[in-house]
Amino acid sequence: MRACGLIVEYNPFHNGHKYHLEESKQISSADCMVAVMSGNFLQRGEPALLDKFHRAKVAIKEGVDIVLELPFAYAVQNSDLFARGAILTLDAVGVSSLCFGSEHGEIKGFLNAYHSYIDRQEDYKRVLKAGLETGLSFPEASKHAYHHIGLTEGEVDLSKPNNILGFSYIKGIYETNPTLKALTIQRIKNDYHDQNITHEIASATSIRKELLEKGYLSDKAKNALPPSTQLELEYYYQKASLWHYWEHYFPLLQYRVQTMSEDELRAIQGVEEGLENRIKATANKATSFDEWMTRLKTKRYTWTRLQRTFVHILTNTKKATMETLLAKNAVPYVRLLGMSKKGQSYLNQQKKHLDKPIITSLKKTNDSLLLLDERATDAYYCIIPPHKRNKLRQQEIKPPFMLHS
Repeated sequence: MRACGLIVEYNPFHNGHKYHLEESKQISSADCMVAVMSGNFLQRGEPALLDKFHRAKVAIKEGVDIVLELPFAYAVQNSDLFARGAILTLDAVGVSSLCFGSEHGEIKGFLNAYHSYIDRQEDYKRVLKAGLETGLSFPEASKHAYHHIGLTEGEVDLSKPNNILGFSYIKGIYETNPTLKALTIQRIKNDYHDQNITHEIASATSIRKELLEKGYLSDKAKNALPPSTQLELEYYYQKASLWHYWEHYFPLLQYRVQTMSEDELRAIQGVEEGLENRIKATANKATSFDEWMTRLKTKRYTWTRLQRTFVHILTNTKKATMETLLAKNAVPYVRLLGMSKKGQSYLNQQKKHLDKPIITSLKKTNDSLLLLDERATDAYYCIIPPHKRNKLRQQEIKPPFMLHS
């Protein structure tokens, strides 16, 4: 059996994801679709609306055959580290191809861009460093450096968000397993940052905005979501009394910062260049998470960078821990969240070739990567009333979701 990998967050799984899944099946001619999915906290530094177990369940019901969890250490990171962790995870289960969505929609352009990048890598690094030294954020400095070496006006425009992420996947493939076949499909009907739902294929940003503003599953949101997602959104709200977003965590974050010393804050992952002083100075002035972010945001400190930093404050993730985990450039295990019968057959077939253990539930562990995932899960559920929180937390020790039909 041949497997095609997808790198996803499914926050939540929407009609655009369904399109990506079906097109990926077709162009890869794969027998099995394997998704590596961020856990409870996401690449842009946000808590997922629904926990990883409910999102994995939707993905399996909608046609994904295997859902693996991207470890927290890679999930809440810049695009290059996010891509590396995802590709290492997919490679560990023997996928033969990777298909991603992009604004460009043609893989040849990405491959050409990669070779151009390699040829002019020193120029890129020099311009990137100069941009950072002048106070640009990393995304802006990187965009400027790509422009300098001709990668924002060539075949692939590396100023577009999905193109940037796709290019990180290409770099990750060449650095991890160059035999992995890269494929891409074109993003349709909406832009990554679209704020409003205007079509049945809408951006996840616009869907989350609609759900959180309304506080219920509106007809407009339903139009952009498959039935399985609608069901799990309503079911999770009943179980947890909420959908997760940053405002729920604001009082806890504020307390954490107010009771930490500057030295303790400085040790947290993502706190660089005196950011601890700015965070401490604004902690007492903000009355909401959104206001706090607005006070903190500058040209250097982007909204995404700040959100990632707040995730690490919330989970007490230190730089030293992260450096140790990421230096290994390998995943020591694969965490299985859900599978179909076809996915089960694929894993059974692959077992003799796998050199990484497949973990199906989180019980007692001494693995530092898993312990970090466990701490992130505790932080994610902490805003839920205790009697409901404990039931959700039990999912960690249960077998993964299995679709038998």
